[in-house]
Amino acid sequence: MTTKTERRLKIKRRIRGKISGTADRPRMTVFRSNKQIYVQLIDDLAGKTIAAASSASLDSAAKVEIAAKVGEAIAKKAQEAGITSVVFDRNGYLYHGRVKALADAARNGGLKF
Repeated sequence: MTTKTERRLKIKRRIRGKISGTADRPRMTVFRSNKQIYVQLIDDLAGKTIAAASSASLDSAAKVEIAAKVGEAIAKKAQEAGITSVVFDRNGYLYHGRVKALADAARNGGLKF
């Protein structure tokens, strides 16, 4: 029997085998802990992080609302870096709750997935 973490890592490996980020269309990856949510724009070809945002610097409120603010922040940073299109990497997490709120806010901020 596999644990929840092993299941997520198996899904993560399957996803990462199919997607990759470039300088023109970086990979937007999400990490979700119990208290915080983090997002990065990564150029896999160069191995560099282009932009990052997290909820660590925001005031505490409902977790879904904070995730939406992080999505808006990463969209703003991406626009400043000249990026309009990204490849979304949910990192093995289910696409609902905080992950979905972050993605929807990033789309509303001008990013195209």
